[in-house]
Amino acid sequence: MSREVVVALDQGSSTSRALAIDSRGRVVARAQQPLRVFYPKAGWVEHDPLELARTQERALDAVLAKLPRATRVLGIGIASQRSTIVFWDRKTGQPAARAPSWQDGRASCVTAPLQGRQAEVFERTGLYLTPYYSAPKIRWFLDNEPSVRRLADEGRLLAAPVSTFLVWRLTKGEVLAADPSLAQRTLLLDLRTLDWDPEMLALFGVPRDVLPSVFSSVGDWGCVAREGRRMPILACLGDQQAAAVGLGAMAPGASVANYGTGAFFLHNTGPVRHRVPGLLSSVGWKLGDQPAVFLQEGTVHAAGASFDWLRRNLGLFKSNADIDRLCRRSRQRIMALPAIGGLGAPRWDYATKTAFFGLTSQTRGADLVRAVAEGVAFLVADIVGALRAAGLRPGAVRASGGLARVASLMQFQSDLLGCEISRCAEREATALGAASLAAQAAGADWAGRLRQGRCDRVFRPAMPAEESGALLAAWAAFVKSQAALSREITLR
Repeated sequence: MSREVVVALDQGSSTSRALAIDSRGRVVARAQQPLRVFYPKAGWVEHDPLELARTQERALDAVLAKLPRATRVLGIGIASQRSTIVFWDRKTGQPAARAPSWQDGRASCVTAPLQGRQAEVFERTGLYLTPYYSAPKIRWFLDNEPSVRRLADEGRLLAAPVSTFLVWRLTKGEVLAADPSLAQRTLLLDLRTLDWDPEMLALFGVPRDVLPSVFSSVGDWGCVAREGRRMPILACLGDQQAAAVGLGAMAPGASVANYGTGAFFLHNTGPVRHRVPGLLSSVGWKLGDQPAVFLQEGTVHAAGASFDWLRRNLGLFKSNADIDRLCRRSRQRIMALPAIGGLGAPRWDYATKTAFFGLTSQTRGADLVRAVAEGVAFLVADIVGALRAAGLRPGAVRASGGLARVASLMQFQSDLLGCEISRCAEREATALGAASLAAQAAGADWAGRLRQGRCDRVFRPAMPAEESGALLAAWAAFVKSQAALSREITLR
């Protein structure tokens, strides 16, 4: 009997990856391609669109080449970074410009004059009016990039999430679509209809004809012919949503935390869309004709990115494998506010600067590393605090992502939240989520095995509640004072 697998494509900010996963949830083949990130100016973060696509295609080809010919590929599931936007020519397929990353903040000049529309934008889209979503980026490029403007004037411009560009290329231009979890990240999707919102299109001056169709997260996304195989694309969704699926958080009330370049806390509210001040009402996924599932989501913009900064700019360690050792070596608690790229949920503050507090003559590099780890945990605790203040009660949390391997961070997070954190044993939660939905669409009876969220360690609160409460109060005072200082002092 031939082996059945599904292939997951995991297109992220730093790598493009492909994994073949069998009926027992085992990764039987994998490939990874590095991805460059460009920083041409302060606040600008870009990708080469062709590199995004070609690295993902090479990873897919490498995985297919590793599979025995008798192996049956049931289908492909795709998870991708969310708010990065690609501009390309619908006739030639050539990119019109570099793709501004979700981390790119150049469109602040677009969002600043619109702040009076925040309530309306949030009501319609579930998101806040910030430069990190795609619509302000589209407007900026239409206004400032002649090649993009020219294609728009000629009716040849396409502007869509990375996943749309990938699917369009893989299907030879036959499918131009985005699922609701990715379409939402444009700031142009009406959550009531799950289709493009005429009011938001008008607000940002985005032509409807540059955008893709909106498909369900699971269904017929066209076929891919590569390496002598013809395979259907059966699922496509955002990377954080895919990670939630892979961690087994498909039921209402489940909560997950994913610690990567950014950190994300997701709380499943089922088909009910809640409105929690400071948090996002995100589309989780839409399975065929079923109602969409919603998530309350909070974002920490710079989790792994803050450690990259410590490593690259300050030289405090050589790799992320050193972080936990340095945290354990620290003997002095100081506070760090990791605000590179701004503060996300629940503050959405892009003026407050990164800061350290409590440095003394005895402060060492290990103390700075520990402070950043604890700063990330404090920011996640602020997100959970907003949920609790709104009457939602996230219980035990499942954690994943590269930084979840930092035991000191996970233990401190458990202490602050006062709840158990189960760390996912499988580091491929995003790929497993996308693969499981593809397997489900293919009718495989083993799809559920890919989202059991097996854990390798449980972290339980060890800090007295009085101590964690005092730390959270000190943190709140620190952030408040730093926010005020950032608005009073301008450094040039």
